[in-house]
Amino acid sequence: MTSPVSWEVAERVAVRVAGRDPFEHSYHYASLQPDFDELTAEAEELVAEATGLRSLSGPARARVTDRAGWVRANLASFRRLLRPLTDRLGERLDAAGRSPLTAAARTVTGAELGTMLGWMSTRVLGQYDLLLVEDEDPDDQDLVYYVGPNVIALEKRFAFPPREFRLWLALHEVTHRAQFTGVPWLRPYFLGLVDQGLTGIDPDPRRFLNALRRAADELRKGRNPLAEGGIVALLAGPEQRAVLQQIQGLMSLLEGHGDVTMDRAAIDRVPSADRFSRVLRERRSTVSAPARLLQQFIGLEAKLKQYEQGERFIHAIETRGGPALLNQVWDDPANLPTLDEIRDPAEWVTRVTTQAATTR
Repeated sequence: MTSPVSWEVAERVAVRVAGRDPFEHSYHYASLQPDFDELTAEAEELVAEATGLRSLSGPARARVTDRAGWVRANLASFRRLLRPLTDRLGERLDAAGRSPLTAAARTVTGAELGTMLGWMSTRVLGQYDLLLVEDEDPDDQDLVYYVGPNVIALEKRFAFPPREFRLWLALHEVTHRAQFTGVPWLRPYFLGLVDQGLTGIDPDPRRFLNALRRAADELRKGRNPLAEGGIVALLAGPEQRAVLQQIQGLMSLLEGHGDVTMDRAAIDRVPSADRFSRVLRERRSTVSAPARLLQQFIGLEAKLKQYEQGERFIHAIETRGGPALLNQVWDDPANLPTLDEIRDPAEWVTRVTTQAATTR
């Protein structure tokens, strides 16, 4: 089957855009893997104490990588996640017959994807890879990644104490692993939503043109058409937009929970945590105009909002009913907050407490 994306071009472009950070060959680099091996294990215990979530999949494993390694790992994840959409696009391409135009389109798509991932690789510090695939090497799955050159560059630029900063990073990524491996239904539920959203997208090029027309209409009304999920939100129909809102609500919860847990678990172990948090928040918000447009196009701008909205939701719920009330989100998928409830926590409290009262 013809792939609508040239993954080879995507990799070449991404690695080129990522560039080589001078700290990639620093003598400091050798300390990263042993540090993150130790600190990831410590972070896992601290997160379990702070949240009550303990992984059912064994201890977390750290992998330090360079930007190119992060790009390749994420390209593999993209290929798996996008398969429901790319397979259908490939079938349509094969039915239409191969042509020079098809080859050119594959190359352009690969270059665009590569540009996006290459730019992101210069910014990312850590990531938990939640995808599990039966026919792939288990040693390369369920990993907590740390992008070594970016970590060292930030430590040097802001004179961060390395061990403190590395533990602080590990706390956030390990929290995400605890969420997906400590709540048995969460991983299949999340991946099911992604699959549902992608499967329902019509791969007709006319949809893309219609999406651009809608974007122009939104701009004329003074609204940013990319603010709530990037180009994917524009391509989605009504059913897919509903699924996308479910995903955004879930991601707001998970990202906010990750930040809150990181701050709490770090209280006695990371004296510089407040400074780290302040610097990274400023780093998220201070990007150039072209970079901000790219963030909006790929939906990353919406993701940055998720941190803030998720934190406000968690603080509001705990103020109302403490950790016991918040922990009800892990009991059942029906207890997950919608995007509207993330923005108005009182709605979630009313719904969940009413449900609990009727089931007694």
